[in-house]
Amino acid sequence: MANVWSRSTGVAPEGVSINDTRRIYNFGERVAELAPQQSPFFVYLSKVAKESTDDPVFKFLEQRHQWQRRNFVLKTAIGSSIAKGSDSAELKMVCDYDKFGRKTAGTAAPQYFVVNQVIRLAGKAFKVKSIENVGTGLDSTYNNGQVATYSSVKLTALEASGAIAAGKEGQIIGSSWGEATTDPDGWKDELYTREGYCQIFKTGIQLFSGTALATRYRGRPDEYRRVWSGKLMEHKMDIEHAMLFGVGASDETGSGPVRYSHGIVPYTLAHGKNFAFSYSGSTYDTFIDAMKEFFAPESGNSGDKLVLASRKIMAWLSKLGGDGFLKNTVGSSSYKLDVQNIQGAFGHQVTKVNTLFGNLHFVAEPLFRNQDDNLAIAIDLANVKYRPLAGNGVSRDTHIITNVQDNNMDGRKDIVMTEAGLEISLPETHALMTFGA
Repeated sequence: MANVWSRSTGVAPEGVSINDTRRIYNFGERVAELAPQQSPFFVYLSKVAKESTDDPVFKFLEQRHQWQRRNFVLKTAIGSSIAKGSDSAELKMVCDYDKFGRKTAGTAAPQYFVVNQVIRLAGKAFKVKSIENVGTGLDSTYNNGQVATYSSVKLTALEASGAIAAGKEGQIIGSSWGEATTDPDGWKDELYTREGYCQIFKTGIQLFSGTALATRYRGRPDEYRRVWSGKLMEHKMDIEHAMLFGVGASDETGSGPVRYSHGIVPYTLAHGKNFAFSYSGSTYDTFIDAMKEFFAPESGNSGDKLVLASRKIMAWLSKLGGDGFLKNTVGSSSYKLDVQNIQGAFGHQVTKVNTLFGNLHFVAEPLFRNQDDNLAIAIDLANVKYRPLAGNGVSRDTHIITNVQDNNMDGRKDIVMTEAGLEISLPETHALMTFGA
């Protein structure tokens, strides 16, 4: 629900009229335009990824396109040659990625095998004859003795094949059915339910006495308006902090529930992809290996990411031609990484890095400092949303309530309020990049 910014004639850009009494001003569309360089994530969310919710605990569905993930690994070796038309013994198949598309050292059972599928394994073609079961077993030679989950499949060789060692990779390459045959079995592509929380943000403007309101000050004559504009920025930065670093939760123990929005950094750390780099030791090869994994189709990634990075990392980016990170170590020394400095649509300076697998749009994030000075977060904007609460004709997006002081008070107090949260879906499409010495 879009907000309409109401104001009186002659209002300065940074605020509303201070002469109105007990009035609510919807400011949701306006606040993102204030100092966009200071809060890039909130600005991008407000401009391209905003969708209201009518429930402070909002639920959403994640759809992962499992057809992109039908790659598997042979767990048990085929010990001897198989003639064309012959059947294998029962074979254990596993995935080297979890249900979220993240690479894993463990195993998962492929759920997508169907009778009469054609597969390619170690360069040879087979047909799925039967699927015996999906089970678990303890294998001391595989996965370091951990419990392994697998699918047991029997194959028919479509061409003669020699022995195939455990660990060889395979993929589904179609299906093949005879004329006048029955309908195929299906496999279910599950939807995953997630939830997020709308956090209530409040910023108060301290009480100004009637005397202070009538006093003309040096510098800016209207002291109340000066303080008010600063408090609006403070409120905006509080939201930026929460969208970056918040830990989603809903506390129902008190008289009124207290909710905390998810933040993209801890959520990605827990559920997304994570890469470690070195300012001095990592090379262009290192980076490309990481991007190969990050942009993997198994993760459903788009080809463009917004990367919020610390000033330290942005400074490093400006030195890509040196001997540091992203130095090309393959082929001719004349090869250059495609790096472009462009003006972003929302007032940000953007450093665009084009890789073989996708494009990264680096933007400096001022809040990545001190303990977070070595962080960068790559965000798929298609999978994040800013969710302000709005229902029954009432919007709780950023708004201003004027004159909240007691009726008998000789003075003035206003508050800025927002009730909103961050929705983060498909966390495997986001990546946290941590840099070291």
